[in-house]
Amino acid sequence: MRGWWREIAGLVLPVACGGCGRPRTELCPRCREELAGPGPRRVRPVPEPAGLPVVHASAPYADAVRSILLAHKERGALCLAGPLGSALAGAVEAAAGRCDASGTGPLLLVPVPSSRRSVRARGHDPTRRIALAAAGRLRSRGRAARVIPVLRQRRAVADQSGLGARGRFANLAGALEVVAGGARLMEGGRVVLVDDLMTTGASLTEAARALSAVHLPFIRARSEGTAENGTPERGFAHAAAAVVACSPSSFEINRN
Repeated sequence: MRGWWREIAGLVLPVACGGCGRPRTELCPRCREELAGPGPRRVRPVPEPAGLPVVHASAPYADAVRSILLAHKERGALCLAGPLGSALAGAVEAAAGRCDASGTGPLLLVPVPSSRRSVRARGHDPTRRIALAAAGRLRSRGRAARVIPVLRQRRAVADQSGLGARGRFANLAGALEVVAGGARLMEGGRVVLVDDLMTTGASLTEAARALSAVHLPFIRARSEGTAENGTPERGFAHAAAAVVACSPSSFEINRN
């Protein structure tokens, strides 16, 4: 109900740009361009955790992009799901571009789940909402895509915002699992883990571990476990993931 009221309010009340606050527009052209970023790229946090999937992101998490993500996630600016979904769709396509050419089937977007406590507090699940918008955008481009929320939290976790890298990994270790019947839903498609933001990589690493526990055949990199420069991939090399944004330093360090 809270989400419905926010959407109705957005139709009748004055709006401001989610990135810069410019009045009478949900997202101004300048902030929309910043959200598009330099184009989807392979990104890696430092330090890069063992088990982290191959991750692509659309934009650095700074300035307008940071404001847009926070406005959608924390302030209920649900109208921003569309632009955020478009940015995520670009990152998903980049991740899918690493597939073996023989790969077939639809793109299956698996969102990293939010805790029930967070969903109740916010009135919506921001990552799932963005994933649904991304799948719609992909379908409009002629790509078969759908969202399958097959991951869930198997135990309570603490709020990640106040934790450092080590604390985040300890907090999430073993916290996720695939729902009953989830493995069957992923058969015949190409799975891409999706999230709105990557910081340390703890959430995506744990999500990849949970999926690998059901022996899921992930998207395979063309190099079969090696980076494009010939060096071995670290961690779970056959997984793929896409996010809207990550830290600028993850963009700057390009080891491809």
